[in-house]
Amino acid sequence: MSHARRLVYLTIAGISFALGVIGAFLPLVPTTCFMLVAVWAASRGSPRFAAWIRSHPRFGATIVAWESERAIPRHAKWTAGVMLLLSMVVLAFVIGALWLKLALIFGLAALTGWILTRPEPVADS
Repeated sequence: MSHARRLVYLTIAGISFALGVIGAFLPLVPTTCFMLVAVWAASRGSPRFAAWIRSHPRFGATIVAWESERAIPRHAKWTAGVMLLLSMVVLAFVIGALWLKLALIFGLAALTGWILTRPEPVADS
């Protein structure tokens, strides 16, 4: 793989990881999807960075559970559900256009339902 391509993957991984960390603290910014993109890109640009993300004490277990079992740990489901609910409340007060407000809230509600119906990792059972 060329140096330029590795640099692009590493840049995507770094930006995604940073956005995932920000998402851990801010509603409306997702965490896990950015971490999944980060580990995907890091696997191509820097396997050492990908291994570090997978072993990260805060984010690693969720990433590994998703990659190996397509499962979401219970604590991550609760956290996602609470943050998505908070996001829906914020959107209800911040967005002016009713059609946009309803579309975003419906989308987040559908995402919440999808997350809550994912299996939990075998190790968590």
